[in-house]
Amino acid sequence: MATTLATAAEGSAVATVERAARIEHVSKSFSGPAGTQLVLDDISLDVAPGEFVTILGASGCGKSTLLNLVAGLDKPSAGSIETAGRPALMFQEHALFPWLTAGKNIELALRLRGVAKSERRGEAERLLELVRLGGAYGKRVHELSGGMRQRVALARALAQDSRLLLMDEPFAALDAITRDVLHGELTRIWAETGVSVLFVTHNVREAVRLAQRVVLLSSRPGRVAKEWTVDIPQPRRIEDAAVAELSLEITEHLRGEIRRHGQH
Repeated sequence: MATTLATAAEGSAVATVERAARIEHVSKSFSGPAGTQLVLDDISLDVAPGEFVTILGASGCGKSTLLNLVAGLDKPSAGSIETAGRPALMFQEHALFPWLTAGKNIELALRLRGVAKSERRGEAERLLELVRLGGAYGKRVHELSGGMRQRVALARALAQDSRLLLMDEPFAALDAITRDVLHGELTRIWAETGVSVLFVTHNVREAVRLAQRVVLLSSRPGRVAKEWTVDIPQPRRIEDAAVAELSLEITEHLRGEIRRHGQH
């Protein structure tokens, strides 16, 4: 169910603002042989409709845990999470079914969404065109490159018709050139569809290139340490001077968090 907020405008006027996601005072603990470990501590974060937010932090700071909580794959130990409908989740691994074609992988998501059988192929082909894989409907997974597989995985996520796309380091395993191309493609698709994106990464320049807002988590446990609004016009490039300058500033804060928590 969508979260609504009453926001005071000028004077006594009040506007209603819908949020794609609202994370309120969320904490998460796990129990193990060494006792209870607090992974996330009092996280509060909103994602506006159509907003692109990156979550950045050192390994083990709870980025993926937070994404899993927003996706509904786990429950917070404290606090609450509300989203505008059910989010779509895209992982680092493409997780495509190898016995299905690219098109049939997408059709499976459409079927689960309740799309009529007569409409599925046309919609799958439209989504493949959106990710610039027109003509790949009948290709098997082993016939696709790593970048092509991630495009199909993105099309399958979009097939869920969610207003919130959760992405857990989806380009981390790709080579630099392919990753650069997919950054551009993701930015284009985000602009064309108006979907909200919550994107987890440990790559500072990737975070700055893609996002409208970068959220840095501290380590052990994860807390919101700092946020940056990225005012650099799109499309951006990894090598742009403005991207490099902001990335350097964020990197210094990230290093400070790592030093503060004794990570190496």
